[in-house]
Amino acid sequence: MTTERVVVIGGGGFVGLTLALALRQGLGAAHRIVVADPALANKPSRDPRASAIIAAGKNLFDALGIWSAVAANAQPILDMIVTDSRLDDVVRPTFLTFAGSVGSHGAAAGHSEAQPFAHMIENRHLVDALAERAAAETIELRPGAVSGFANQGEGITVELGDGSSIVADLLVAADGAKSVLRERAGIPFYGWDYDQSGIVVTVSHERDHGGRAEEHFLPAGPFAILPLTGKRSSLVWTERRREAERIVALPAAEFQIELEKRFGLHLGDVKAIGEARAFPLGYYVARSFIGDRLALIGDAAHVIHPIAGQGLNLGLKDAAALAEVVVDAERLGLDPGAADVLERYQRWRRFDTMAMGVATNGLNMLFSNGSTVLKAVRDLGLGLVDRLPPVKDVLIRQAAGLTGEVPRLLRGEAL
Repeated sequence: MTTERVVVIGGGGFVGLTLALALRQGLGAAHRIVVADPALANKPSRDPRASAIIAAGKNLFDALGIWSAVAANAQPILDMIVTDSRLDDVVRPTFLTFAGSVGSHGAAAGHSEAQPFAHMIENRHLVDALAERAAAETIELRPGAVSGFANQGEGITVELGDGSSIVADLLVAADGAKSVLRERAGIPFYGWDYDQSGIVVTVSHERDHGGRAEEHFLPAGPFAILPLTGKRSSLVWTERRREAERIVALPAAEFQIELEKRFGLHLGDVKAIGEARAFPLGYYVARSFIGDRLALIGDAAHVIHPIAGQGLNLGLKDAAALAEVVVDAERLGLDPGAADVLERYQRWRRFDTMAMGVATNGLNMLFSNGSTVLKAVRDLGLGLVDRLPPVKDVLIRQAAGLTGEVPRLLRGEAL
């Protein structure tokens, strides 16, 4: 092995590209970083979805020099309301409200600068900015998949779809929930499917949303209205799986009726932009986040319910933590692919991931049902929380990713 460090990342979405840029920042230009993904051939990105980037995620993108490239397309969430009702209820009472700002991670040390706890951004803008910056940072972007790998003790031989191979110190699986790399490593993926699908669609509306996010809890699951730039919002609309399939297959006029029934007319006339898509929902966690010279990040390691909007952000935390572990090891002269180095990453991320998975699973079970008794209990609980500002402050800081052992990049600090 030469002294040059080589990291291959299988998967060029948000999380894989973020890790690549974090490693480039920490390891410097002398080390080789390769990102392999067939989707890298699609320029510009055609991903129609949008994502909530929590405050810690914005700090990360600031530290990597990405946020300035996408800030004009990012909509801050300025406040949030939570309702709990049935689909045919005439009135949707608000049980819980959150202000949209949160203090910085260093507030306890005397820094009181406030920032929105999250921003909404369309995926295509962020993926394109990450890919463009990666290319500028001489990260190798290979528009093909990792086709195989074999551990060689002091390195791992990674086979690419074009027939070439690379001997690397570390292979990172960032290839999504159906990770081929995780399966080939023989790492079990435990969990279950919910009898739910998330319908994702962007809508335009007559009146301005004012930066407000809304979470309507309905018996089938949450109906989230998330503000985008302009008079537009992104919907994450949970339905029973068969019902979701029926709704997305409806003709436009009938789909409009279903949309208005859930969205309401508080923002005036509302209209879907583009095609609505349904994605099956589930909860899965890999038995191990690491293997022999292999680390799992993002959906390859864990899949949770979107009820709290934390799925992508868990992946960004993975990328920030793994980058910090690898860079620290390199600076100490250690092998970044060694088992003890990777074990530090696993210890760091596994508890937070399991805690978030348990929380989102519990929330889904509590709110996605028509029980009158449970509705009364949860509405009482929401009302009590709304009257306890210190509790709300803690919840919003947790949602913003600013509590616990936060990686340096998520604090806005360079590696």
